[in-house]
Amino acid sequence: MASDRIVFGAAALPEPDRAWLAAAEQLPIESIWQGGHVLPPTDSGEAVTRLALLAAWTERVRIGTAVLLLPLYNPVVVAKQLADLDSRSGGRVSVGLGVGGEFPVEFQAIGVPRAERGSRTDEAMEALRALWKGGPASYHGKYFRFDEVELRPVRPPGEEGSRMQPGGPPLLVSGRKEAAMRRAARLADGWMPYLVSPDAYARSVQTIREEASNARRDLAGFEWVIYLYCSVRRDGEKAKEDVARFLGRAYGDKPSAILDRIAPAGTPEEVAAVIQKYVDAGARHVIISPAAFDNTLEIVTLAAEEVLPRLSTP
Repeated sequence: MASDRIVFGAAALPEPDRAWLAAAEQLPIESIWQGGHVLPPTDSGEAVTRLALLAAWTERVRIGTAVLLLPLYNPVVVAKQLADLDSRSGGRVSVGLGVGGEFPVEFQAIGVPRAERGSRTDEAMEALRALWKGGPASYHGKYFRFDEVELRPVRPPGEEGSRMQPGGPPLLVSGRKEAAMRRAARLADGWMPYLVSPDAYARSVQTIREEASNARRDLAGFEWVIYLYCSVRRDGEKAKEDVARFLGRAYGDKPSAILDRIAPAGTPEEVAAVIQKYVDAGARHVIISPAAFDNTLEIVTLAAEEVLPRLSTP
């Protein structure tokens, strides 16, 4: 799926909605994403449930989790869920994953020590690969163990066999810290950070390339993604107000100087100038996450129709 072409995706905010998704599929975007917590502090959805809605209510675009908090899930269970959704959607699923930790109650309630979330994620990624390779699979880790089990993805009606992608859905690591970059370099099919500046994105690309080189891993086909909170409006001041209100509520109050570096806001021309910096830093798949509480489809529409055409690869 990786290429040197610039493509846009969108986050289906605030929740997957059939009419919103139908309109978004008519735009020149290639992917739609949603994630979610297990015990969020608000009445919002869970990642696999939301992914199932994306699978049911879209036909063309790639669909993905942004993100799935993998250490909270048993990898055998989630491997089956993701394999079935990939098969039923015709091989359109991608798995953006992270370690979470911002809501400790989730880990306490599920019985997963928060300090183990990184190592559990590493093992779970390896276990998913083993289960998705086809045929009997075994895995012996510190946290997860199974012997000679076979995962069989559901066969869509009218098909002779599964339509799951060979080897399973791509795994894209999200995060901002070096541990996440190392995980992406060693185990993932792509890198999908969020709330980072173009300069920080460029440094992460360098870190991942160096780590992969040290591990003697070829990154051919690796996907360079950016999950980008932003607002695009005809009225640039309205867009800036969107971002300040949205990120202030979601991530705590941030000075406007910081928001300007990590969450583009303004007219299509202004936002394109900032996103071009991410492209210059190495990003090729830009996921537009509308940082607004109203009319999020307008943001995605303006981004797809008036921002994307202004971008070019170095």
